Amino acid sequence: MKTYRRQIREKILQALYTIELRETDIESAVGWLLTDEILKDPNAMKFFNMLMQNIKLHMDEIDQLIARHTFNWDMSRIAIIDKNILRMALAEMLYCEDIPPKVSINEAIEIAKKFTSTEKSSKFVNGILDAIFNELKAEGKIRKNGRGLIDHSTAKLQKTENEK
Repeated sequence: MKTYRRQIREKILQALYTIELRETDIESAVGWLLTDEILKDPNAMKFFNMLMQNIKLHMDEIDQLIARHTFNWDMSRIAIIDKNILRMALAEMLYCEDIPPKVSINEAIEIAKKFTSTEKSSKFVNGILDAIFNELKAEGKIRKNGRGLIDHSTAKLQKTENEK
């Protein structure tokens, strides 16, 4: 399953791109993108459907986060690929409790390098995601469960401060 996640993220990016350019529905956009290998793997499909659904359900909220951190950039001026990479990574950070935020950010950067719309896309994606992650973390809006998902340095600091 883990080997499919990058491939699934890339398929989601392609679907989001298609939806934005052709103003079509998700089913039409993804129908030709998913390989038999992904379609036959229940875990891969579960990840695909969960991530795609969260992007769709929370796009307004995610776009507001992006807009707040792109300052002088109107959402329409952000390259479609970059915008959709940001949407996907933020959906993972906010709604996929089993994926560490750093994994979501790193995956977004790598995908931005592969599907680059400009030479600076990966740096742009990294900067925006890092700023949003720091804000969400400070506001306590990042909820992750499981081993490797919790920032133990923060937990230790809070525990030490509570013991004083």
